[in-house]
Amino acid sequence: MKHASIMFGALALGACASLPSAPTLGGEPAVVFPVAPDAPEAWQAYGVSGEAPQTDWLTQFNDDKLIALVNEALAANPSIRSQFYAVEATRAQARSTYGRTLPNVSASASAGGTSTYVESVDDRFDDPSYGVGVDLSWELDLWGRLRAGINAAEADLVAGEADLASARLALAAQTASAWFDLNEALAQERVAVETFEARTRALELTERRLSRGLSSALDVRTARTTQASAEASIAGRRQASGNAVRRLEILLGRYPSTELEAFAELPELGEIPPAGNPTLLLTRRPDIAAAEARVTAAGLRAEQARLAMLPSLRLTGSVSNTETDLSDALDPSRVAARLIASLTAPIFNGGALDADRDAAVARAQSAVESYAATTLTAWREVEDALAADTLLAQQEEAQLRALEEARLAEELATRQYTNGLVSIFNLIDSQTRRLNAESNVIAARSARASNRVSFHLALGGGLPVAEPVAPNVASNNSPEEAVLP
Repeated sequence: MKHASIMFGALALGACASLPSAPTLGGEPAVVFPVAPDAPEAWQAYGVSGEAPQTDWLTQFNDDKLIALVNEALAANPSIRSQFYAVEATRAQARSTYGRTLPNVSASASAGGTSTYVESVDDRFDDPSYGVGVDLSWELDLWGRLRAGINAAEADLVAGEADLASARLALAAQTASAWFDLNEALAQERVAVETFEARTRALELTERRLSRGLSSALDVRTARTTQASAEASIAGRRQASGNAVRRLEILLGRYPSTELEAFAELPELGEIPPAGNPTLLLTRRPDIAAAEARVTAAGLRAEQARLAMLPSLRLTGSVSNTETDLSDALDPSRVAARLIASLTAPIFNGGALDADRDAAVARAQSAVESYAATTLTAWREVEDALAADTLLAQQEEAQLRALEEARLAEELATRQYTNGLVSIFNLIDSQTRRLNAESNVIAARSARASNRVSFHLALGGGLPVAEPVAPNVASNNSPEEAVLP
């Protein structure tokens, strides 16, 4: 059977490649690998293609505080720190797997004695006993089974490191989106305050008209109702902005004290520039790299399970000595040595090895299918973000036109109401339309900014910030000596 990395290596060649057929086990196919999903040469939703996207995607928002917050989150978020230590555990496990393939040498020393009573002389004799020994045990890797285990552990480490990179990128995206959500919430709170102020002006104007006999009590009651509703809306918006602050503070590893300040401003974005293509995406996404590494690890373990059915060769040896005198026990000339080479092969184990092999092969096929699913999901995420950006840009443009018309309509309604040409309902309606249009513009810009973040997350874009100082694990792996960032 070919090396398992050859079995799965074609996955890295791109979406247009197909996987080779699996070798046979006992004359029957072990796994029938599916053809990897096909991909077009350019993104369908936008038609862009070219080189990989640059790693400065956060700078397009022209927000230094956003970059600082992302840096802080990457350095202080406890979930990322936890994942770092999970990778360190996988790294240590890989070292352990390798170490177990090397010769195992152990030393022993003993001291004791026997006490014997001799009836003929009516006396007791004590005989001391001293022993030293060295034992050696080593399984030779006749068929590559142990090497397959080492390579599988290394593939697990690659997958863990890719998972960490994916988690860091996801955290950066979550932090950016939370920042935009906070600014949107504060901007919507500002609109709510403006709404209250507009309702208050309408109420004052109506009361003045009532005092001159130009309005009715119904108009005053209506104006007071809308003012009270606007006041209630302010409280709701402040609750939303407080929740947004606390969510962001948690991502930063801070206590949720609502002390973080924002500007209530959202970026005005241009079109998405050309950024990669579907095939290039497979070389950029860390989650795809993790899935590919797990395919490799599963294939190697399937190979291990097959090789476990073959004979194994083990060398065992020992040198030992037991004497009644300590100096004699340490005398090299008195040491006894023994070396044994044993060849063992499984004959009957109730089908356990066959079942182990079948389970490993099924897990390998499952990993291949998971890789294909991850790839399809990655492509969909990019296509969704590209299509959404175009539609959100159209929404933002239309909402800006609506806002301008609503402002002009409100000014006209205010003049006409002051002159008694329209009713209070016309004024309130024009105010409502203008305030709703302003709120819709804010929501559209926030949605487009968050979608832009999702686009770069889907592309697997790098981070424009320096790598945070990772927890420094001492060489002896002592937890007491670990220095946290």
